[in-house]
Amino acid sequence: MIYNILIVGVGGQGTLLASRVLGNFAVDMNYDCKLSEVHGMSQRGGSVVTHVRMGDESIHSPIVPQGEADIIIAFEKLEAMRWRHYLKKDGMIVVNDQEIMPMPVITGARVYPHTVIDDMKSEGFNVLVVDAFKIAEELGSTKAVNTIMLGALAKNLGFDHAKFESALKRTVPSKFLEMNVSAFEKGYAGK
Repeated sequence: MIYNILIVGVGGQGTLLASRVLGNFAVDMNYDCKLSEVHGMSQRGGSVVTHVRMGDESIHSPIVPQGEADIIIAFEKLEAMRWRHYLKKDGMIVVNDQEIMPMPVITGARVYPHTVIDDMKSEGFNVLVVDAFKIAEELGSTKAVNTIMLGALAKNLGFDHAKFESALKRTVPSKFLEMNVSAFEKGYAGK
């Protein structure tokens, strides 16, 4: 079994940290794992995507082929729409119910498509919406969106909770650990 996971968001949302947690989880599970990070304009709020391929079979390429992602974790709604063509027919998009305005919207050249989630559902995509930004605000740190989303991913893929939490603890800097463990638990619980 190979898991093909695409993590998408905008710069500053923690997509790279999330991919590293998944990499450490793969090591704990004795999985082969390949990661590929595309930074792009990440420092300016631009699109960021990381490919994570892991499983109990040999993995030769770190890139998830289009149409073969088992799951897309989208830290922002428009990014879910932008990368949906990577999802396989029976895959799932786990999307944070947050809108971050891209530069064309900020300048008035475009209008943000507020119907993104409904549009993806009407196209037949399996969409799980997580209000991770709201949960992160309640926890006191909007930077915890990524670990909330990882909790939702771990629950929905049936990943071993203890091993996933262990990978999180090895990846996140100690001064942010307590917040991130709480965020992971909230995402895992679906709250």
